[in-house]
Formats: sequence, structure tokens, C-alpha cells
Amino acid sequence: MKSKVNENFIGISIVATPIGNLKDISERAIQTISEADIIICENPKHSLKLLNNLGIKKKLISLHDYNENKVIERITNKLLDKKIVLISDAGSPLISDPGFNLIKHCIKNNIKITSIPGPSSIIPALQLSGIPINEFYFAGFFPKNYGDGSKFINQINNINKTSVFFVSNHKIKMCLEILENILKNRIISIAKELTKINENVFRGTVQGVKQNFVDMEGEIKGEYVVIVTPVNQKKTVSDNLETHEKEVSLMLSKFSLTDVVEIVHKLTGITKNKVYKWVLKLKKLRDL
Repeated sequence: MKSKVNENFIGISIVATPIGNLKDISERAIQTISEADIIICENPKHSLKLLNNLGIKKKLISLHDYNENKVIERITNKLLDKKIVLISDAGSPLISDPGFNLIKHCIKNNIKITSIPGPSSIIPALQLSGIPINEFYFAGFFPKNYGDGSKFINQINNINKTSVFFVSNHKIKMCLEILENILKNRIISIAKELTKINENVFRGTVQGVKQNFVDMEGEIKGEYVVIVTPVNQKKTVSDNLETHEKEVSLMLSKFSLTDVVEIVHKLTGITKNKVYKWVLKLKKLRDL
């Protein structure tokens, strides 16, 4: 049975679309798209693939950083009596994608807006990283040139939260080189082709992950999501394991001994053997 949430909604619906696997789209998103009078998208050719898969035919208007104001002028009158959908090429619109000025225009002019939540590469990349994600900082896209890239990573180097950002396949090697120069052997995670058949996550020190990409010569495609541990994570944990007895005890109450050893090892860089001996000793004390 169809939901009636969007049936009479006039204005803009911000709709999340799949980031890879076309099955990752909600019934509400499909209904909203199918009921739209106009769909605003980044690349019509890309969006047509999704619409064809859904069996939906709609008028598409391309919106990007260079024509956003013209698009706003073009659809201003339609915003008053039409159902308009905003989508991006993949994932949740406005997350490092165009559309911000359009939404600001709607808010300023009391045009209704709503969000149909769904896929985003940020959340699964964080979930799969093995890095603490109770707090995180989203930094957007890695810059195009080396100088700006170095400034970008230096900012992340001073942030005491897990950091996440996007990198294109054209910049991933440069990014890893800068990460290695600035962050040394900080623990990172890089996710590629999330939700697709070739989904992969590289975890470990910057140096170790960088070697994975050296070995992948010729196979570096798509967009990457990079996760970096907080600035003080390695220093505070590795200096003295005993000072983190409370945190590790809490992990032992939720995870197996093997999982806790793996987590502490990845976050500190301390050998698994040393971590295992310490965590096992702590576990025995807890079990007394």
C-alpha cells in the first residue's frame, strides 16, 4: 500500500539515491520520484540510468556549481505549484554536491522543503573502518593541488575527532603521499566501491594502506572515502595501555577478547602479542 506522506506536498523534496547498489532505495524515495513534476539532478545521463531502472520517465533539469542561479530563476514560479525533486548523482544531495543555494532560496521565500533520507557513503565507510565513530568531523573533498592538499591534511592533523573526507581516483595517490608525510603512521581506513560487488576497505597505518594502492596500479577507479583516527588517539593509548583500563574493560563487556585485541592493535600500532597479553591479564582480573 502506498504511503500518503508526499501525495499533496508542493515544493522541493531532497531525495537520497543509491551510492552503488540500485536496490538501496526506499519505497518512499521511489514514490516521491514517480510523483514529481520535475527532477533536478547533477548529470541527466547518470540519473537516467536510475530512472530507467525504476521504470520512471520524468523531465530532468541539470544543476551544477556554474548554473545554480540560472536554475533557480528558471524554476522560481514552478516552486509554488509543482512537486520538485532534488537528487545528486549518488547518495544524499548537498553533501559536497550542488543545491545549497537552491535550498537557501526556498527557505528565504517560504517554499516548502522536505528530506527523504537514505544512502550516504559517509556512514557505511565509518561503520566499516574499525575506527571510533562516536564523534567525527566531515571535511568534504580533498583539494585538487598538492599545496592545498597539504593544508587540508594539516588541519585534520590537529582535529581531536575521527575525520572523514572524499578523494577522487585522480588524487588518491597524492593524498596518500601527503598523509604519509604529515600523519606518519596514523591509523586510517579507505573505502572504495561501497555497496557494489567489488566493495573493499583498506585498514591500517598510512604506510601500509599506501602500499595497497601501489599494488593496485591500473585498478584505481571511482571515489574513495578516507577515515583518519583522532590526533591524540595513537599517542594517548600507546604511551601507557594501563591508563585506558576503563575503556578496554568496557569493550570486553561488549566484544570478544579477539575483537578487543584487534581494535586496540589497530588504534595504537602496538604488536598484537603485547596487546593480547595485557588484555588477557585484564580479562582474568575482571572475571575473578
